[in-house]
Amino acid sequence: MKRREFFVKSAGAGLGFTAVMSLGRLPAAFAATPGSAYDMAAVMGGAPDVMFDKAIRAMGGMSAYVKKGQRVVIKPNIGWDVPPDRGANTNPLLVKRIVEHCIQAGAKEVLVFDNTCDTWTKCYKTSGIESYVKKAGGKVVPGNTEGYYQQVTIPQGKRLKNAKVHELVLEADVYIDVPVLKSHDSAKLTISMKNLMGAVWDRRYWHRNDLHQCIADFATFHRKPDLVVVDAYNVMMKNGPRGISKNDIVNMKAQIVTTDMVAADAAAAKMFGVDPASIPYIRLADEAKAGTMDLQSLNISRIKV
Repeated sequence: MKRREFFVKSAGAGLGFTAVMSLGRLPAAFAATPGSAYDMAAVMGGAPDVMFDKAIRAMGGMSAYVKKGQRVVIKPNIGWDVPPDRGANTNPLLVKRIVEHCIQAGAKEVLVFDNTCDTWTKCYKTSGIESYVKKAGGKVVPGNTEGYYQQVTIPQGKRLKNAKVHELVLEADVYIDVPVLKSHDSAKLTISMKNLMGAVWDRRYWHRNDLHQCIADFATFHRKPDLVVVDAYNVMMKNGPRGISKNDIVNMKAQIVTTDMVAADAAAAKMFGVDPASIPYIRLADEAKAGTMDLQSLNISRIKV
């Protein structure tokens, strides 16, 4: 099916459908050609890999972000020792497809990691991400040892003045943030900015010292992701971040791709049914000019599979 740009007036195929198709304003050109300059692509209705194919095409193709010979580092959410259908981790099929696109664009290597909450070897395996990354030609790297992390300063930080960041992030030519959209007991929602807590060593400090401000502070750090891909295929609507059962999940079949973490989180919050301004870290990051939560100012490609 060819890509179509449009608004949907009805409720569509379940929770989130109308939200995806109503993000921001309609682009000036009703139907865009491949490679057109969009600020964001919002996709609905397909498998994770198919949606990414369409989204990255709307954003100009992976070659717009990855050049031949570059090292790419991908940071999904792999925090929990639970299977993919629980929605606690990023969908492995999406991660696999991103790796494939990077390799096709000429990346010399594609590395995938997370500083997990449960035992990292179990998380990598049970999530399905390790096997899918290897099938795609990428490599998984651990994040469980402090020696992997380097101390950096956060010049604009109000509560988070410094942090130990995984060396892969600091050395990457291209850095891709691939969070899963889900509820969170402390932050209300965890999306792209919150996902970067898995790129630092001491997350406990964040929880003890104003979590929302620390998330926003780290969003101002100069090494921001070059691309953000929000996985909203299986969305955990309650009991996050780990979840309790499949009953917590809504099969939303959606995805957001952009270069702006703040915009990504604002759009995903709307998709979830929450006002972005009601999530303190989104508002604080916007105020710190780490990105924009003003979706009306963006040129958004809305795609239905």
